[in-house]
Amino acid sequence: MSTDAAPATPGRQVPAYTVTDFASKRHRHCVAVFVINENGRLLAQLAKMLAVGAPLDVVIADGGSTDGSTTKENLAPRGVRTLLVKTGPGKLSAQMRMAFDWAMRQGYEGVVTIDGNDKDGPEALTSFVAALDRGVDHVQGSRYVPGGVAINTPKSRALGIKLLHAPLISLAARFRYTDTTNGFRAYSRRFLLDSRVDPFRDVFARYELHYYLAIRAARLGFRVEEVPVTRAYPDKGPIPTKISPWKGNWLVLKTLFNACLGRFDPPRAK
Repeated sequence: MSTDAAPATPGRQVPAYTVTDFASKRHRHCVAVFVINENGRLLAQLAKMLAVGAPLDVVIADGGSTDGSTTKENLAPRGVRTLLVKTGPGKLSAQMRMAFDWAMRQGYEGVVTIDGNDKDGPEALTSFVAALDRGVDHVQGSRYVPGGVAINTPKSRALGIKLLHAPLISLAARFRYTDTTNGFRAYSRRFLLDSRVDPFRDVFARYELHYYLAIRAARLGFRVEEVPVTRAYPDKGPIPTKISPWKGNWLVLKTLFNACLGRFDPPRAK
């Protein structure tokens, strides 16, 4: 095992990051698990993912955890192929650019994305792989389609999704989405590398990429589908989220409006 700085990829704006491999490539697709100090939830989730046995290589896209959960001793026995650690600036969208850059350089045909806070039911991983194998380019997980399950979703969040977030994204995309804040998704290689999409830009630092990619995929005519997933919040205790009640939610709304107005589209596409 060795940890190396990832080489810069010409033409891509990607934060600096390190790569630690625990195993070799085995599958056509990978799943990127986004984490930062998940306080034990990550390890519980990885154990569940391993039990599902989906044909996916597992990569941890770490924003800089300090809780000790991302050691080789924790990750390798739970089926993790590679640990990526972001050392450059940015938050979630920067972690996404890091994971996509690595996956494309590794030759993966598709990337599934999932949060590492143990809210998502990993049994749906096989549905994402099946969709990618059918040629779907953007697969959106939804707890609000038939077969989906929403457990303990805070009422304010459910209302925000159903009455504001999903309708606005759907209007901008010209495709009806039902669960647009859900980060359980998948993307095809041809979509991520299309110059009209160009996700490897520094403008994507926080939550922009989730919204932008959902809109861009449908608007450009890529194949888009929703698949049912389970998302469960704890019965009690703090909600696992990185979004603060006031500043964070305001940023989400601002980002949502900018995405819907096309302000993240590549300059050459305007």
